[in-house]
Amino acid sequence: MSRTLLLDRRGPFRRAALLERGTLTDLTIDREDRPSLLGAVLLGKVTRLAAGLDAAFVEIGERQQALLNASDVRPGKRDARIGQLLRTGQTVIVQVKADAHGAKGATVTMDVSLPGRFVVHAPLGQGLHVSRRLGKGPEVGRLKQLLADALPRQGGWILRADALGANPGLVLQEAEAHLADWHAVQALAQGSPPRPLRPAPTAAERALVEWTGAGVDSIRVDGADLLAEVRAWCRTRAPDLEPLLTPHKGSGALFEEGDVDGAIHQLLGTRVPLPQGGSLVIERTEALTVVDVNGGERGNALATNLDACREIARQLRLRNLGGIVVVDFVSLSRAGDREAVLQALSTAVSDDPAGTHVYGMSKLGLVELTRARRGPPLSALLDGAPGGPGAAEPDPA
Repeated sequence: MSRTLLLDRRGPFRRAALLERGTLTDLTIDREDRPSLLGAVLLGKVTRLAAGLDAAFVEIGERQQALLNASDVRPGKRDARIGQLLRTGQTVIVQVKADAHGAKGATVTMDVSLPGRFVVHAPLGQGLHVSRRLGKGPEVGRLKQLLADALPRQGGWILRADALGANPGLVLQEAEAHLADWHAVQALAQGSPPRPLRPAPTAAERALVEWTGAGVDSIRVDGADLLAEVRAWCRTRAPDLEPLLTPHKGSGALFEEGDVDGAIHQLLGTRVPLPQGGSLVIERTEALTVVDVNGGERGNALATNLDACREIARQLRLRNLGGIVVVDFVSLSRAGDREAVLQALSTAVSDDPAGTHVYGMSKLGLVELTRARRGPPLSALLDGAPGGPGAAEPDPA
């Protein structure tokens, strides 16, 4: 399958898009005028313990103080309360789990993790662990044994699913880069809080980590400065990707080719046509996201619902919708058909880097699922940016 990664900068936007056979399958966008701290590692100071919340407030240098729950304190003890784990004035190394939103500050954790294409480093963890997506089997066992003997015995390591087909040398090189990052964090942490220790990954870095482990055919970059940044990143962490880097030389903007900008434009609307007829209507509220599956004139409820499963998974990723999602499928009378739809939806979301869990279907055809929040939804990122990439007129639907 042809897979192409596009990287560009346009005004305040830094964008990364993955195309499979010319179809947009993944998208991530940063706004330089609204920088995200998601994934950043910071040196903070505990300012207050909130026994009622079983959490601490931490000064991290932002307008609002961050919230650190007792369950995110490391090292911690099972069932220990926040007052047993931390003290006011204590200096802590934390990583941002969720950006500030409205009146709420960021949520942070002391359980720092440094993700890569093939391996995740947990500096405060121990041993070598295997992603559940890798499953079990003799090949997984051999890979685990090989890397257990070769990986640095510092902290903990988690093998990601794409490690199974990777060159072990690339996995080890990535691990060494993680260790260098952590040593740099520890050196900077000798200063006074609050201060940044490791910046949040950029859109390009997130895309390279999350989307290239399974292989890409080309990486096209618009802009000499961005190309130099990506090349430097690949040189130390992913040398196999460096030969795939090509500068964009077209007369128009990179995202205008293949109408990627048009595809982003469509993501701001509420109605999504299905490949074989029918459509989805996606409405986001403050509490949850509702997806309504319409059968149109097709008449085959099961076939429509199965089509919808693949597109729902794609739309959740592209729009970066998190929290509670309720899907109103076309009603099915047979229990076997309902089970087939549930299985198809579970399979469709299984490759989503954001943890997604599918629950049962009611007799009315309603399915609940949850998706981990990973930054603001696409509509919020593009809000207030007239003329920006993907900027759209109100959806007539």
